[in-house]
Amino acid sequence: MAYAASGLSRLAGDSNGNMWRYTTTDAIATINTAGYFNDAANMLGVRDLIYVHDTNTPTTNMVTVLSNTGSVVDVSDGTAIAETDGD
Repeated sequence: MAYAASGLSRLAGDSNGNMWRYTTTDAIATINTAGYFNDAANMLGVRDLIYVHDTNTPTTNMVTVLSNTGSVVDVSDGTAIAETDGD
């Protein structure tokens, strides 16, 4: 699938960076491809943190914006957040 602006919401931030939540049915392997967030280039800054919620799997990953040329956005591969309950 493709980036959907309706899935991205800003949670917090200041002049040093922002924290975002992105909800999608896309897998992290799709999201961490350079260019996925190009349509949000005017909002995302380098080092911004994005919590990615894949509602299809379901999984949660954290990615950071590695680069943003103003038209091409690249994010990190992602760090999985464990969603297990051992009790």
